[in-house]
Amino acid sequence: MPTVPDVIGETVATALGREHRDDPVLPNTGGPAGNANLTAWLGLILLTLFLVELMTLISMSSLLGVHIFVGAFLVPVILVKTATTGWRMARYYLRSDHYVRAGPPPALLRILGPMVVIGALAVVGTGLSLIALGNAAHSTLFTVLGFRVDAITLHQAAFIAWAVTTGLHLLGRFVPALRLSVPPTPSAGSSAPGLASRLTLIVLTTGVAVLTGLLILEASHSWTS
Repeated sequence: MPTVPDVIGETVATALGREHRDDPVLPNTGGPAGNANLTAWLGLILLTLFLVELMTLISMSSLLGVHIFVGAFLVPVILVKTATTGWRMARYYLRSDHYVRAGPPPALLRILGPMVVIGALAVVGTGLSLIALGNAAHSTLFTVLGFRVDAITLHQAAFIAWAVTTGLHLLGRFVPALRLSVPPTPSAGSSAPGLASRLTLIVLTTGVAVLTGLLILEASHSWTS
């Protein structure tokens, strides 16, 4: 069983790009290499969107519409990203030869990964519930040690939990994601077969995300007005 220093050392080496998984390349879809490439692209897109969402917090009164649109835009992207990582995890634990050969990410990142997904879904879910509730979102749901908790409080708590786990996960995955997105050698992820399919999926996801954002923004008059 690996010790704590081993786990930390493995995570740091991966974060700095000193160690990386050797993803097998398969025909048609690209296999683990294609999956890694697609997941990296989606991760960088999500990072950009979350940074934009953070910037709207500077002035919620004037940027609330942008905040709502980007929050709704995130939903399809998060779902597709969850599907790509979930597929890789399932294939690994079901002992698919190629995914077993590629190996899992560092143990610490395997713990943080699901926490990031759950946190992101919680942030988006509680945010969408605020739109559905309208003015009722200010109503007290329960109290904790004398402090009132409403739907807005839950959204804020979900955001804080997500920000902490995502910040830690970002430290470990940012450099590897960049290397997969813009590979330095022809043998890296994006040269794997299935590039057109991955780009098509990104475009379709973006289109659905734009439509979702517009529909949710249209339904949020009680907040934007």
